[in-house]
Amino acid sequence: MPYTTLISASQLQALMHGGQPLMVFDCSFDLAQPALGASQYRESHIASALYADLDKHLSAGHGAGAADQPASGGRHPLPSRERFAAWLAQIGFGNHMQAVVYDRNGANYCGRLWWMLKWAGHDAVAVLDGGLQAWQATGGALASGDEPAQAPSRFVLGEPLRRLVSAQEVLKRLGQATQTVVDARGAPRYRGEVEPLDPVAGHIPGALNRPFGENLGPDGQFKNAAQLREEFQALLGERPAASVVHQCGSGVSAIPNLLAMEVAGLGPTQLFAGSWSEWCSDTSRPVERG
Repeated sequence: MPYTTLISASQLQALMHGGQPLMVFDCSFDLAQPALGASQYRESHIASALYADLDKHLSAGHGAGAADQPASGGRHPLPSRERFAAWLAQIGFGNHMQAVVYDRNGANYCGRLWWMLKWAGHDAVAVLDGGLQAWQATGGALASGDEPAQAPSRFVLGEPLRRLVSAQEVLKRLGQATQTVVDARGAPRYRGEVEPLDPVAGHIPGALNRPFGENLGPDGQFKNAAQLREEFQALLGERPAASVVHQCGSGVSAIPNLLAMEVAGLGPTQLFAGSWSEWCSDTSRPVERG
């Protein structure tokens, strides 16, 4: 059976020793220093892991051609599914493989690749629980430098397994029982007291706040399913889990909340990938503070 949410360091070691088709991705990143993640990867990473750069590989970037329009807005717009599939094939990832993604940032960045693979129709992808730190703690093999290039493969897009929603959809459903927006940013940003990255401070009207780091325990691993379920049910109250749309600043750190709900048995839920950075770029959209 494939791993589809979380995988432990010991389970990953067993997969590696078992010889199943597998590709591991290091997604370490730093918003303040975009080149740092690649530098950290070259310094030390799980042996055989390839590097997936948030800006270069997991975002559309700027200046995309007319035939390759981004799939979302915001500071980290999603590339089209076709462009993403082409990258996967180029690096040697195929539909028959299990993917394992990790970072050294509290699962802040690797969830992006986890979600994108689901969106591409690939279910066999899991987040390494505890990240690189958990791997090191179990004595897992490490490497430095760049890994040898893999032979290109074929990756065929499937029906999306997770739902992407647009700013227009979020706006249309504001205040309706069919939509519950959950904002994964820190509380001061949510309340509009500070805004270090985007031109407008505040949040989408009616959004609930759950900072993404609340999904992890002191050991850096996800809390157990029962505890996550209790916490999300307390947050949602009478609102149905199926109504949840996750967002953050640019659609990246919203994923730990989305993943945690699945671990808790409350998913799949939806993602507004453009998030606050896209929402606040149009001054006609309402903003709430406090």
